[in-house]
Amino acid sequence: MTNKIQHLHILGICGTFMGGIAAIAKELGFRVSGSDANVYPPMSTQLEQLGIELMSGYQVENFTDDIDMVIVGNAMSRGNVMVEYMLDRNIPYTSGPQWLLENVLKDRWVLAVSGTHGKTTTSSMLAWILEYAHLSPGFLIGGVPQNFSCSARLGDAPFFVIEADEYDSAFFDKRSKFVHYRPRTLVINNLEFDHGDIFNDLSDIQKQFHHLIRMVPSNGLILSPANEVAISETLAMGCWTPTEFSRLDIQLGMGWQVEKLNAQGSEFIVKFNGKEQGVVKWDLIGDFNIDNAVMAIAAARHAGVPSSVSIDALAEFINTKRRFELRGTVNNISVYDDFAHHPTAIAKTLAGVRAKLSQQKHEQKHTGRIFAVLEPRSNTMKSGVHKDTLPQSLIDADQIFIYQGDQVTWSVSDLIKQCQSPCQVEDKVETLVENIAQQAQAGDIIVVMSNGSFAGIHEKLLKRLANIIM
Repeated sequence: MTNKIQHLHILGICGTFMGGIAAIAKELGFRVSGSDANVYPPMSTQLEQLGIELMSGYQVENFTDDIDMVIVGNAMSRGNVMVEYMLDRNIPYTSGPQWLLENVLKDRWVLAVSGTHGKTTTSSMLAWILEYAHLSPGFLIGGVPQNFSCSARLGDAPFFVIEADEYDSAFFDKRSKFVHYRPRTLVINNLEFDHGDIFNDLSDIQKQFHHLIRMVPSNGLILSPANEVAISETLAMGCWTPTEFSRLDIQLGMGWQVEKLNAQGSEFIVKFNGKEQGVVKWDLIGDFNIDNAVMAIAAARHAGVPSSVSIDALAEFINTKRRFELRGTVNNISVYDDFAHHPTAIAKTLAGVRAKLSQQKHEQKHTGRIFAVLEPRSNTMKSGVHKDTLPQSLIDADQIFIYQGDQVTWSVSDLIKQCQSPCQVEDKVETLVENIAQQAQAGDIIVVMSNGSFAGIHEKLLKRLANIIM
């Protein structure tokens, strides 16, 4: 007599996190199916190739009698017909983070990367370093790490790298996802107010981080930048774990430090407690990526990887898709895609581009202008929480173009007078594309920033630019 294979059905399966759960569950031997309102590539293709049955839309018919457990994505809410059917008939259910803890993480050395910005990139760096060191880690990353062919895998014990998101777990569990992960190595990249749809203020977020910190064992390690007030305040609420900081006590040579060898940040020396660990030489730019790299090197060191090996690994690191990703160059005009959706992330991306152009100008190379093209798309941005700090975050752009989407609840045009550079606001993507194409010149860099598809503006821009006579 054979044991029955458990059947899991995932609601919201095409989200990056839930799709990763599906892939890992399939690898563990579960039968997996799922429903989503938007079944489309690339996630749908990845899941179908794994033999996972996908159903478009939420209908009760998607529930078959042999389902043993429903894993509910945090995009699901009461009133959804499948959620109501599940509750009425007492079908067993759980959240994605809880399922992951019970079936994968409870037996692993979890390296969790948290913070407002840089989670996906740092997680990808860390997973790649462990892979480069032949440790075959498991991972679940909220993006597409280009050094791997997938965004999630089970890997070989003991190490598992996870992007530790502070967003809530499910409609029935309003705790942050990361409180389910129980890390031994915890990175806190930074800490700012975000997710205004579920948090009232920064202190709400700090409370969730405090809950996370309470779970890190005394033989674990917490890594963060030094002198960040919000992180220091959170650690002061209670910390029972050793800590290491970056850019700390430079005079005394303590902690993790870097010495940039060029303005754009493509080469830098890494030091720990005053001792040089090596020189990172890579294709990435910007101080924010240096910060991400230092955290990844430090976390890997806790897992037993020498810093020199991590530095060698980063020389072969390919940045995550949608993290200042070059989508194409036409008539010497480059179009980049960047996931930046918070003023701090926007400012850091543009500062990195500005440093790159300054370096090229110093080398007497022809440089153009920076065009910042922004879609306020996250729930927080659409509600206007960051509208007062947004203009300053765009200071390094020479031209600013902002899309007034249907769901943006405030007038983006109010920013025009506050922006130091020329700013245009449009409510049609086609008009935005035309205005940008008419003003772009050879040497210009167009940085498109959104955490959504932005109606395919990247390809539309490249196509239109190809038809412009320079």
